Amino acid sequence: MRQSLVLKQQLQESIDSEIAQRSQQHRAKMAILRNRDVHLRANGGAVPPKPLLLLAHGDSWFDYPLNGNALALHSTDIIAQLENMGTAHPVIMNLSHYGDSSSDEMALPKQQRLIACLQDATNWVNGKPDAILFSGGGNDIAGDKFCIFLDDAGTGGSGLDRQRFPRLLAMIEASYLDLFALRDKYAPGVPIFGHCYDFAIPNGVHPSCAGPWLLPSLTFGGWTADQGSAIVHQALTAFAATLRALAAVPANNFILVETQGTLASSDWANELHPYPAGFKKIAARFVSALGLRFPGHI
Repeated sequence: MRQSLVLKQQLQESIDSEIAQRSQQHRAKMAILRNRDVHLRANGGAVPPKPLLLLAHGDSWFDYPLNGNALALHSTDIIAQLENMGTAHPVIMNLSHYGDSSSDEMALPKQQRLIACLQDATNWVNGKPDAILFSGGGNDIAGDKFCIFLDDAGTGGSGLDRQRFPRLLAMIEASYLDLFALRDKYAPGVPIFGHCYDFAIPNGVHPSCAGPWLLPSLTFGGWTADQGSAIVHQALTAFAATLRALAAVPANNFILVETQGTLASSDWANELHPYPAGFKKIAARFVSALGLRFPGHI
């Protein structure tokens, strides 16, 4: 038990160190951007359009340190792809960490981290980011706890438990609503962009360091892989409907990036994550959505 506690503490310290390093790199980019503009104005030069300054908070779709299922020198996730896309590459402060559920992302320590990031003037040019990118909900459903929300195949159910699964969606919704409230208090007027993943394939494929996240629970409940694909499709369709309902409320200032149906089967590296080219396809959807909100800035 003592060893487990030590390992947990070391993991948290590693996460904190990584986020601190990202913050330092982001502030350095901000300093370069400010100095560039000051120099151009002082010398009568035209100041080019400011790139979008974004704050990202999410799970492994925003923080995937692998290349498919293999170790990588650099992350290959949506944010890693997005930073190199568009006519003017956005500058992104990424607070994301793989493995987080939406309730992890909105738990007290990470809310405090979000607030500190938003309130640090050195992170932004005009006092706050242009937009917040959020990736949350996938880990609430997937993983060892997936079995909680499934019927047993022998009981004649349809896969997703009709009482328990809607309550999970309500918990995910609560996390998003809490994020909107935090934004309204600390960065009023800043739009939030979220996404709805894509239709994951419960085939048991996983990297050596994590997973599988879907097939074991389905097998435990007596469901075949084919039946499992239909169940996962149903779960993600319901998840997307929950987010669309949030996006339909103007006061939420929430834009849902429609990502379901983007990936081909060959784009998937494992049950939950695409290869880099797949992440790039999803990032392209963000570029389009950001371009509609901020024409000429990406």
